[in-house]
Amino acid sequence: MLLKCIGVSKKFGGLQALRNVSLTVDEGSITGLVGPNGSGKTTMLSCISGIHKVDSGRIIFEGEDISNLPIHQISSRGVVKTSQIVQSFPDLTVLQNVLVGIYFGREKNCSRPLDRAKEILEFVGVPPSKFDMKASECNIAELRRIQLAKALATKPKLLLLDELLTGLNPKECEKAIELIRKVRSLGVTILIVEHVMRIIMGLCEKICVLHHGEMIAEGPPEEISDDESVIRIYLGKRYLLRDLNA
Repeated sequence: MLLKCIGVSKKFGGLQALRNVSLTVDEGSITGLVGPNGSGKTTMLSCISGIHKVDSGRIIFEGEDISNLPIHQISSRGVVKTSQIVQSFPDLTVLQNVLVGIYFGREKNCSRPLDRAKEILEFVGVPPSKFDMKASECNIAELRRIQLAKALATKPKLLLLDELLTGLNPKECEKAIELIRKVRSLGVTILIVEHVMRIIMGLCEKICVLHHGEMIAEGPPEEISDDESVIRIYLGKRYLLRDLNA
């Protein structure tokens, strides 16, 4: 087991964003985190990555308690989060954006950082013709690939993907799904937040469901798709996995 969250709670003023949430992520897996808007999904990823401090509970990564460590220390251990709203250094080139990940990630002593940055960009599907463009000149699909490249440049062990596919058209989504599988094939464990259930059901070995900041279900896709409370609260209908994977 790579990640274990035990009784995590987080409050913002009078809003209880997370209440006693426990979940586990197995090494080498793709785990989905789903739920209605406002259910606490992004907050959970932010607590794991160190963006937010937890009020109570523990976050254990590789057997070490990383609860409330500074974000740079959590990142140096191999936990990295992408943002739901794409973030970049707009005045830097595409290549320079990825170099930031290399210089401040776990490959600080990389002997050939430029070559490594180019390799990562090509891996995520950004062509060399885009390398010297400013990030501000890129479209949303390109920015999402660049954001993923920046995260991979830190050499993560656990990658937290927060709605990576938002704003992409169906063709771009299919390419992104294949890319997520390729990332996992590198040995990177993935915890993904996504609203498109066809994607979650087809990608993930396990799905965790949040509602009003509480965990209401956790299990393989076939169990989650047949859980009456999940159907009523979130899915709205029963999903047949054979149809999703057709």
